Order: sequence, then structure tokens, then C-alpha cells
Amino acid sequence: MESNGIVILPEIILALGGLLIFSTGAFGRRGTGQSLFVLALIFLCATIFACFLVPFSNPFLSQMLESNGYTRLFMGLIASVAFLCVLFSSRYAGAKGFNNDAYYGVLLFAALGMDLTARAAHWLIFFLGLELLSISLYILIAIRRDDPFNGEAGIKYLITGAVAGAFLAFGVALWYAGTGSLSLVFDPASKSVDISLVMAALTLILVGIGFKISFAPFHLWTPDVYQGSPAPVTAFLATGSKVAVFAFLIRLCLLLQPPLWEAFKPILWITAFLTLVAGTVTALSQTRLKRLLAYSSVAQMGFLIMTLLAVKTESGRFGLAFYLMVYAAMDLGAFGIIASLSNEKKDRDTLEAYEGLGYTRPWSSAVLTLCLLSLAGLPPTAGFVGKVVIFKAVLQAGEVSLALVAILMSVLSIYLYMKVVVVLYMKPAAATTPVTTLGIFEQAGAGIIFLFLLWAGIAPSPLLTLIGRLGIS
Repeated sequence: MESNGIVILPEIILALGGLLIFSTGAFGRRGTGQSLFVLALIFLCATIFACFLVPFSNPFLSQMLESNGYTRLFMGLIASVAFLCVLFSSRYAGAKGFNNDAYYGVLLFAALGMDLTARAAHWLIFFLGLELLSISLYILIAIRRDDPFNGEAGIKYLITGAVAGAFLAFGVALWYAGTGSLSLVFDPASKSVDISLVMAALTLILVGIGFKISFAPFHLWTPDVYQGSPAPVTAFLATGSKVAVFAFLIRLCLLLQPPLWEAFKPILWITAFLTLVAGTVTALSQTRLKRLLAYSSVAQMGFLIMTLLAVKTESGRFGLAFYLMVYAAMDLGAFGIIASLSNEKKDRDTLEAYEGLGYTRPWSSAVLTLCLLSLAGLPPTAGFVGKVVIFKAVLQAGEVSLALVAILMSVLSIYLYMKVVVVLYMKPAAATTPVTTLGIFEQAGAGIIFLFLLWAGIAPSPLLTLIGRLGIS
């Protein structure tokens, strides 16, 4: 019983941090934005450290929250994502007028919802964590009340989130009706289990999750919400929420036993195919960087869903964990650079606004280019190693046709990302385009991502070894 507090220590720190930030904002003097920024960084650093203290097992909470090396990895990744998003918000939030307790406090509560979602071993915890995450994101997306685009994005995400919540609630209800329990663990051979109800539940749950993290054909809200949201919030939405939900999906798929797993695999196959094709093909015609990256993130979800088909193998689990870490860094870096290059009036979004920026802002352009090359899966970036790892796992699992589709989409995506690189380095700079200067915190965030993507691309063995030692099974 003494270790129960340590098991949920990261969640306690995030909750206390959010409450303290709200209290400081409510009772502190004006101009406390910088102190709130520092508080958020301190509590997120403490959360990252606390992830190393979480014990690997705890009988008291094992039926509700997972506590093992697997959860340590994703809890630390979620806290790191939130930490980098705060770094990229240092200048942006002040320039846009939301450098306040509402932003930083809600961001910590969103990270808390992500933690609960990633660790859930019970449908009640999963639903509560996902709803806490969703409600927090509704606020963050529409944080600028004077910006009509923010308001529109918030309403669109709210509506799709409500629809997704309804599908999830109905799916969980059918799961309870089919198994008699809200636990993820059950015996499909038991006479009390209704397989048809459980399959219906899984289908509805996948639809609900599909709305949340942009599976095709439930992805149509994604470009509008990404474009209308503040850039650091878009980075958080595009990475943290998807890492958390995929951490749960990996556990769910691992727990599914025959005949459920065999029946569920065709649904995953179709979802992966549609998501890969829809995301890549639609992104080709985009002329705004945020929308281009939005459809790109849809395609990236297709790669991850495809790898779920190999989750029963060790290489599939390692591939998913590695690619989730790389994906988080790639998208965080891309949206973080958009945030750092934007001014107080509007985000730098059109491709024309990036013309010649490789020469006027070489460091920012270098980080953005590395992120784009990594998303394309070109060496020597981490994205290349990630693609190799997941393609190997999928081919070993016998999904040759889907792997070929994914390889074709990867080849098409090279044009997509190189289009932006060409604009950065092969177009003359527009003299009338104002360019902001990166602050020290933004430079630190960009530097961390730049080094990680190069390190994981050139020498991935230590990271793969670490994932293996965590015992993801």
C-alpha cells in the first residue's frame, strides 16, 4: 500500500501543477505570464523524473492502471512532448495574448488526461482520461477568443469530439454487455462472453478513436482544426494525443485473443489502407503548410495502424514504440518552427511565406527541413530508421500487400515534403515578409529535436536497446 502514491506520482504532479498555476494566475499580480511559464516547465520536468520512480507492478491499482516499463516509456514521452510545447510557446503565447494561467494550467491537465489514457487498463479510466484530454484541448484550441479562426476550429473539434465520445460510450456499453466487465482482460472462450457483442463494441470504439486521432474516413476535421489552432497547440494536438491513444491501442490489441483478434485484423487492414491513401494523396495538393502537415499526420497514422497488425510480434511492438517517439519529434519540430516564425498578427502558413527563408533564417529552416526529410523517411534521419523498422515488422507478419501500399505512399510523400524544401532554398525571399527572431527557449526546443532526429537516424541502436529493456510485451 505504501507504493500506491508512487504509482500515480506523475499524475499527482501534473494535477498539482495545474492547480498551482490556476491559483497563481487567480491571486497573483498582473504580468505573471513568465512565472507561469517557468512553473509549467518545472512541473513537467518533475513529471519526467517521476516516470523513472514508478514501480513495475502494483496489485492495488493493476486492475485500473498499468504500471510497467511500457507505461514508463509513454508517460515520459507525453511529458516530454508537453515540455517541448511549452518551450515553443514562450514567445508565441505572449505575442498572441494568451500567456496566462488558462493556457499553461489547461495544458498540464491535458497531459494528465494523456497519461491516464496511455496507462488505462480499464474502460472507465480510458474514457475519463480521453474526455479530460478532449475537454482540455477544446479550451486550448479556442484559447484566443478574439480570433474567429480559433473559435471555428474549437467548435469543429468540439462537435467531432462529442460524436466520438458518443461512439466510445456506446462501444464501452456493448463491451460490458458482452463480457460482463469493464476490464480489458477477459476470456473469449467463456460461456458468459458474447463474441458478436464484443466485436460490435470494438468496431464502435475504433470509430470513436478514429475521430479523435484522424483515421480515415473520420479525418475530415483535421486540416481545419490544425489550421485554425495556435501553432503550439496544434503541435500538442498532433503528437501528445496520438501517442496516448496509440499506447492504449497497443495494449488493447495485445490483450485480444482468438477468435476476436482474427476478426478485428481485417478492420485494422481496411482502416490502415484508407488512412494511408487518403492522407498522402490529399496532402499533395495543399498550398498551406499547416494543412499539408495535417494531412501528413493522417498518413502517419496509417503507418502506425498498419504496424498494429504486427503488434503480436516483438519487432512490431518495438517498431510501434520507436516510430511513435520519432513521429512525436518530427511533428513537434515542424509545428514548433511554424510557431517560432509566426508574428503577433497571424501564423506563417502559406508556402509563399517560406520563400527564401533558408537564407534569412538558416537555423529554423534547417530544423524544419530535417523534420520534413524525416517525415518523408529519407536517410540519415530518424524517420528513415523508423520506416525500416515498421516495414520489416509488417513484412514479417505476412502483410505484404499493405506494406507495398505503404511503400508506394512513402515514395509519393517525398514530393510532398520536398515541395516545402524547394520553397525554403530555391525561391527568392520576399522582402515584405516580416521574420521574427527565435527566443532562447524556442532555440532550445528546436535544438533538442534536431539532435534527437539526427542521433536516432545515425545511431538508433541505443534507443532500440532501451525500448527492448523496458520489456514492452
